[in-house]
Amino acid sequence: MRIDEQVVLVTGGARGLGADISRAFSREGALVVVNYHRSESAAADLVRELGEDRTVALRADVTDDEVHALVDAARRHFGAPVTTVVNNALVDFEFNGDARPRPETLTWRDFDSQLRGAVKATLATTQATLPGMREVGFGRIVNIGTNLFQHPVVPYHDYTAAKAAALSLTRTLATDLGPDGITVNMVSGGLLRTTAASAATPEEVFDLIASGTPLRRAITPAELADAVLFFASPWARAVTGQNLIVDGGLVKG
Repeated sequence: MRIDEQVVLVTGGARGLGADISRAFSREGALVVVNYHRSESAAADLVRELGEDRTVALRADVTDDEVHALVDAARRHFGAPVTTVVNNALVDFEFNGDARPRPETLTWRDFDSQLRGAVKATLATTQATLPGMREVGFGRIVNIGTNLFQHPVVPYHDYTAAKAAALSLTRTLATDLGPDGITVNMVSGGLLRTTAASAATPEEVFDLIASGTPLRRAITPAELADAVLFFASPWARAVTGQNLIVDGGLVKG
């Protein structure tokens, strides 16, 4: 299925990286569902920017049962099931190494919050969209990861562990859903210049990371969004269970 034939749900799609992912799919002609939790104004602005005929903003907390109502509302709006999901939503988090929990102060609540966002939400969106994907015999699930579990330049323990768990779920879902024509992949970025989450990152950290990449610069949200398109495109029809690292070459393999 071409991208311009797909109904694409982008969780956390109103701000930051999510907004750039929504823009990328809209640019390629997809019908885009911009999911938001608290960013109603940003979601409305983005829908006006992208066009109300092919874009809709729908509120839901994708870590609980609200996601089923979200998927049903998207189908009613566009008259077709969601075929593609980008699990981008991020539970409140700031990439601020100075303020991060240290080993002696970490709590299970820190981990539980991130696991809800990275793993529970992915499970919820998968279960909610699976009937529609099976109905049409096509599905694309793209999970947003991180290069930090391969190169923890800053040890964000809770966030990194949750994203590593999401990669494991990506690969097991790929095995189970492949016979249904559904692929499941992950795109893992490095530190992005700049999102709401990375706005707290000191400039010298950006410079340090950029100096270690072959491209000698930090990657932008728009550049990562373009990589997400690959997994939804016909060119990736034989690719599943993979993790594509988009960080300017900082992490190899």
